[in-house]
Amino acid sequence: MRVEDLVYFCAPARLIVGTGARAQLPALLKRLNYRRGLLVTDTFFTAHTPWVKELVDGARAEGIDLLVYDGGMADPTTTLCDAATAVVRERLAGALVDHVIALGGGSTIDLAKALCLTLPSGQPVGSFVGMIDAATPILPLVALPTTAGTGSEATPGAILVDPANATKVAVMDNRLRPGIALIDPEFTYTCPPRVTADAGIDALTHAIESYLTLDSVRFDRGGQPDPGYSGRNALTMLFARESIALCARYLMRSYLDGSDTEARIGMSYASVYAALSYGSAGLNAVHGIAYAVAGMTHQSHGSTNAVMLPYVLDALRDERGEELLTIARMFGVDDADVNTAVARLPAVVRDLVGALGIPTDIRRFGVARTELDRLTGDALGVARLATAFPVADVPARYAQVVANAWQGHLSFDDLAADDTRRVA
Repeated sequence: MRVEDLVYFCAPARLIVGTGARAQLPALLKRLNYRRGLLVTDTFFTAHTPWVKELVDGARAEGIDLLVYDGGMADPTTTLCDAATAVVRERLAGALVDHVIALGGGSTIDLAKALCLTLPSGQPVGSFVGMIDAATPILPLVALPTTAGTGSEATPGAILVDPANATKVAVMDNRLRPGIALIDPEFTYTCPPRVTADAGIDALTHAIESYLTLDSVRFDRGGQPDPGYSGRNALTMLFARESIALCARYLMRSYLDGSDTEARIGMSYASVYAALSYGSAGLNAVHGIAYAVAGMTHQSHGSTNAVMLPYVLDALRDERGEELLTIARMFGVDDADVNTAVARLPAVVRDLVGALGIPTDIRRFGVARTELDRLTGDALGVARLATAFPVADVPARYAQVVANAWQGHLSFDDLAADDTRRVA
């Protein structure tokens, strides 16, 4: 308990977790009186897995019709959402759906969330960016994540790319949180190593970032009575700690051996725990700067988070030293000196990133030194994340983080160099 907390916690109405849990869904849909739904997925799942047919047949056996839209793709754009809206409404020919199901990774779930907004009216998704009117109809969503990492099954928003300027925009409302989040680890068993690494480091980033973010009593809710994000509190920190511990134990195992079912299950739990934390607490500099890196380099979301995570941790040693020590112990850092242990943690995380086959500095993504100021400015432009960074001078700290990420430099590198000189 933290007596100063102002807790505002939101989560899916129904959270179902377990191997084979997907078999429970058709009967639950019937219990909720659903009759016609839209299943949003992509062509990989329709062509190469039995899951789409399982869902359609299972729903039909309960008297529920599912229309399948498999046009999902990575990093969905506002253009894709608007095109999907038109296609689905045309195929429905005036009929209505009473729920939407998302089967896929975070991109598919984000697209499905956006369709929950656009299908009732047919309006372009751009008209919903920012505050959504309380009277706006939103279809209920069922999320079935097939990766262990994005956490979209528990969050209040959809992130889309605006192709006009290659930036990411958000549509945000607590009614976009899935009414049912069904996490079946069996969906992740066939994820290739690259997807496993990107999704897993995303889960770790969510957990760590929300654990270190601005406190709830200092978080600016913008006068919203029903905020999507509201800062960290004892409850979100509890979920974050559990997620970090699971990632420390299982992330590398799941990457090295995809058949390690214990590790796959562990990372599924790590992902949903992280989502329950950041889905209310929110995120800050790692994602804020990573969005800018991704916009500049077109690298994956997971890899851009991964490359920034060590340098943001290093920048918070003064403000979040106690929390960083807790994380360090979870990762096996056993230095007796607290300052050394805290300084070592970012280096340990950097080593993990490298072991996952992800670059450990942004130069390797092709970022030039001359682009650092623009990169910093783009990152600061994501105001909802910049304002949640728990430091006094956010622009200056962002600039230092970006410079260090380009150089690949951490404070522990200086400590290690000093130790080497003393030994010599």
